[in-house]
Amino acid sequence: MRLSRDDVTKAVSGADDVTIAQIIGTGATIDELAEAQAWLANDEPMINDLRPLAHGRVRELVDILSELDEGGDEDDAADSGPAPAIS
Repeated sequence: MRLSRDDVTKAVSGADDVTIAQIIGTGATIDELAEAQAWLANDEPMINDLRPLAHGRVRELVDILSELDEGGDEDDAADSGPAPAIS
């Protein structure tokens, strides 16, 4: 079964409307979203289990979710204030 908006908001905290639409637009299932999140959380055990690298819809989800993570990191850096001056 394809993902619903409710599925995505429960599984992906901090996702904005555009990201939610991108995720739903992949046509992915809940299982594919879970697999993409597993790849992002820690790909080493998945590789050690000899699983093939993410491909297809899972790869699309990995790309979307990694952009979301990168965006969150930039926001965190912006909130920490200016960098100290180096003399």
